[in-house]
Amino acid sequence: MSHDLTATTTVPATRTYPHPVAVLELLKPITWFAPMWAFGCGVASAAQVAGDRWYVLAIGAILAGPMVCGCSQAVNDWFDRHVDAINEPHRPIPSGRVPDRWGIRIAIVWTFASLGVATLLGVWGFAAAAVALALAWAYSAPPFRLKSNGWWGNAAVGLCYEGLPWFTAAAILTGGLPDARILALALLYSIGAHGIMTLNDFKSVDGDRTMGVRTLPVQLGPDRACRLACLVMTLPQCVVVGLLIDWGRPFYASAVATLIVVQILLMARLLKAPCQRAPWYNATGTTLYVIGMLVSAFAVAPLVSVAA
Repeated sequence: MSHDLTATTTVPATRTYPHPVAVLELLKPITWFAPMWAFGCGVASAAQVAGDRWYVLAIGAILAGPMVCGCSQAVNDWFDRHVDAINEPHRPIPSGRVPDRWGIRIAIVWTFASLGVATLLGVWGFAAAAVALALAWAYSAPPFRLKSNGWWGNAAVGLCYEGLPWFTAAAILTGGLPDARILALALLYSIGAHGIMTLNDFKSVDGDRTMGVRTLPVQLGPDRACRLACLVMTLPQCVVVGLLIDWGRPFYASAVATLIVVQILLMARLLKAPCQRAPWYNATGTTLYVIGMLVSAFAVAPLVSVAA
């Protein structure tokens, strides 16, 4: 049985206008941490003194988190309202706290507001924000709806959450295309984030299967999807360790390697019960993953500074 994902939600609206608290919930502040952290890694890796440009960093952090990431959450919740009615009916749109078509209106307004803010960051900052917003819409909205296939959707989110914020921070501080070593780190951690997003999909397997959303847990089954996620998270970090050694940063390489070992120990427990323990791993192993990002950023900073 096919489902029209663009049809009006079947949950009756209980309000004429959305409550401000419901709007904030729609933008999901808890999700802002990942891109803002990646932006901070970009700042650390660029090895530039901001000086009187501190306001640029503040604008960039706001753009990465509340603006672009918040916009992506609003877009996703609007086009996922039917799935959420099954998995999480308490969310703002299916519950009626964001009534009628206010969900899509907020997403559109937030998109243009984000582009407006991005103009303050120069050509590179604006270009990165535009790409991130385009991927946010392509991830959730027809005709692309990348999230309908976990392979493509997770790649888009990994790039938006890790690579693009990291790139943006480095680009606006250096005033041009960042050093190749910065680009390599940003790309590798974006690839690893594909696995993190696969684990995130475990929370909605039943609804995704019902609505035809082909996440990797739906396509491969929980056990195989979990093994794949662990592999995808681990391999790029191992490459980072190799690069840090090659770049003459053995202390930092050892630190990242230690974080990988602990993650692998946690993965062994995760693999015994993927569906039940995926949220637990996202709170433990993923934390170690993002700490490794910052360690790598500090490792490359002196090299970039000398090259500049």
